[in-house]
Order: sequence, then structure tokens, then C-alpha cells
Amino acid sequence: MTTYKLLNPYSNEVLEEITYTTSEEASIALNKLEQGRKIQKSFAPFERSNILNNLAQLMKRDKEKIAKQITLEMGKTISDSLVEMDRAITTVTLSSQEAIRINGEVLNSDAFAPRRDKRGMVEHFPLGIVFAITPFNFPINLSVHKIGPAFAAGNCILFKPGPQNYLSGKMLTELCHEAGMPEETFQMVNPDIPVMTELVKNPLINCISFTGGVVAAKAIAQNAGLKKLLFELGGNDPLIVMSDGDVSAAVKTAINQRFATAGQRCTASKKLFLHSSVYEKFKSLLLEETKKLIIGNPLDSQTFVGPVVNTKAADEIMRRLDQAVQRGAKIIYGHKREGNIIYPTIIENLDSSCDLIREETFGPVIPLLKFETIDEVIQELKKSAFGLQAGVYTHDLRVIKRLYDELDVGALAVNDGPGFRAEHFPFGGMKESGMGREGVAYAIREMSAVKTLIF
Repeated sequence: MTTYKLLNPYSNEVLEEITYTTSEEASIALNKLEQGRKIQKSFAPFERSNILNNLAQLMKRDKEKIAKQITLEMGKTISDSLVEMDRAITTVTLSSQEAIRINGEVLNSDAFAPRRDKRGMVEHFPLGIVFAITPFNFPINLSVHKIGPAFAAGNCILFKPGPQNYLSGKMLTELCHEAGMPEETFQMVNPDIPVMTELVKNPLINCISFTGGVVAAKAIAQNAGLKKLLFELGGNDPLIVMSDGDVSAAVKTAINQRFATAGQRCTASKKLFLHSSVYEKFKSLLLEETKKLIIGNPLDSQTFVGPVVNTKAADEIMRRLDQAVQRGAKIIYGHKREGNIIYPTIIENLDSSCDLIREETFGPVIPLLKFETIDEVIQELKKSAFGLQAGVYTHDLRVIKRLYDELDVGALAVNDGPGFRAEHFPFGGMKESGMGREGVAYAIREMSAVKTLIF
């Protein structure tokens, strides 16, 4: 049996040695779920709703315990982990409510000639087995954004958390079963890549909901065959500050949406486009506020920036910073590392071809980019392979309309940053940021099939 060591990214302490799920174990789990489809079919919508409500209550009960486990596993600050738990409880509660609001419609065939005197009763049916594959950065909330809607829609769920989140994923699995999800309807696996590939190919799986990187998504798509694919693949999201924008508010947003979670958010403000008239004011205030941040032990409730998830991630962030400096960029603050902690870094004068700008950088780094006209920003963003979300600080409706009409993104946040997310809003991107939408009611639709009875 193949194993790996789960390390605390702050202390490098071994938390546990984890065994990968074997091919045989994965097959047993899938076959159990296939049998569980009959159990799911026997549940009335209110029964699924009650189970999800039970789950929300159990998550409230164990909130502090699970939050601490998240922090130990992936280095997120304890205050950030507690916020994640609150959001996850909201997500499950919404899933419980939406489980009883899955409605269809009746269509009249005679809306168009010729007269046929028929009705079409349209209803939503579960797809079958949903393979929920989740990342390390929001291990509980992003998991229940898949599990909650999938169960509400009547599907069975095969759950694969990120390998760094095995223990918190196991806690969530135990709570799902305690809440009333039969084991035949919910199974957790922890496969290595070869077994993962077998699962992706398996015809018993009807839908794959994946949050992660583009390379992994393309591998899944190549192997999945004719399955429903839902991908949320991150972004390289801009925060734009126009000449009339509220600079103080924009600085606060930039810090909260880029330095929190050590910058490891798909919707983090990864590129800051600042109008030349506010550039110096923004830079000065950003530097002043960044110097106040507390960096260190993520279990300390006062800490704002803890470590990134592992040494490999820290190495890559430093490589990108070094490359940018070699190409002429100027460090305003930061560019310092202690273990897996990357200090908040502010950088300017960047070459647009450097990896820090061109690729999604999962770390606490704010690149400052100066512009004169909104056309420059739009043209630059159109070059990006990503299109998740964007944020703009302005009161000019003409600018807002242009950005909304012309940017290929899933959402534009006005007088906020690209990191804005409400659990009931549709969430997802365009281009290489993915396909399909999360947000509880929208995810339920994605995880359902429409069937029509003509009578």
C-alpha cells in the first residue's frame, strides 16, 4: 500500500501517515454508491432537506474542532478557518432549503402550430453518481458546495478531498453519515493518480465536479468520456482602481483579498490596475497598511498571514518573484521567506511576460500596474487565458458597463474586489477558468437532468 506523510506547513510536524485508496477499495466504494441510487430515489425531498439541515447543525457543533484541523493541515489562519466554517454552514443550510424547491414546469404544445393538444411536464432528475474533487485552500466550504447540491438533487456522491486535507475531509465525511446520509449514498476516497484515472474513466460515474488546476482538468476531460463535467479552475483576477475610485476602500479590499489565506484563493486580487492619478496614493497607503499585518503562527488568533500550503508552493512563489526582479521589477516591500511563510510582498515595474503576471500565482504577492485609459486594461485582460472574476472601484457607469460587456469573466464586482462571493450567487468562470456554475441553486441545476413527460 502506498502512503504519504501529511505535514503541518508551519511546523513541518508529521500530522499523520496517510494510505492511498487502492483500486479494489475504490471499486467497492463505487459499487456501493451504485446500489445507493435506489436509496436516494426512496427519499422524499423533505427527507433530503432534513438530512442536510442535520449536517449544518453538526457542523455548528464541531466548528472549532474542524477549523483547527484546517489550520493544522494547510496553514490557514485560525480566524480565516473559522470564517470558512461559517460560510460552509451557510452553504449546507442553503442546500437544505433548495432541496425542497426543485421545481419543474408544464408547457403547452399548442403555443406553436400545428395544434397537437399535448402538454409537456418538465422535471429535474438526479444524474446518478457525482464525483466531487476538491482543492486544499477551502477544504470544507468548497467540498459542501459540491456535496450539498449533489445530495439535494438526489445524487450519490464519491468525495475526494485534496491530499493535504485528508483529516478534515474525513471529519466532514463522518458528519455526513452522522447527519443521516447512508454510506451507500456518500463515500470518501483518497486515490493516487493511477487510481484517480481509473475512477474518472469509470462508467458508473455520471458527473465530475472538479475544483483545481487547468492541467488536471484537461487530464480529467481527456479520460472522462461522455460525462457531465463541471470545472472551477482558478483565475488571474484583476482589481481595477479608476481615478474616481475610493482608494482607502480599495487598499483594504486588496489586502483582505490578496494577503488573507496567504494569497491562496482562486478569486484573489492577483493583478492591481491603478489609474496613474491614484497610483502613488494607493501605493503609499498599501505599504503603510501592509506593514501593520501580523505574520506567523496560524493558530494565533491575531495572525493575518500564515504559511503557504507546502515547501513546493513556497519555492514556486519565490522563483516567480526572483524572475520578475531579474526582468526589472522593483520590490516595494517583502520578498522575504521564513520556512513556508512568504511575507506579504508588493512589487511594481513588471514585465507582462513574467510568470508572476502571466500565470495564476497562489501566494501573498500584489503586483501594481499603472494605466491611463480603461481601454489599456481591457486589452490587457483580453490576453489572459483566465476569466474568473474582476473587481473595479469607480462610480462611472460607463466604465462599469464597458467592463461588464467586454470582459470574459463570470462576475464583475463594483466597488469591491474579485474575491467577492456569496454562497447563493452563481460562481464560475470563462476561458480556462472553467465551465459550469456553482452557487447552491445553480449547482443543483448542473447536477440534474431535465426529463419531459408528454401527455
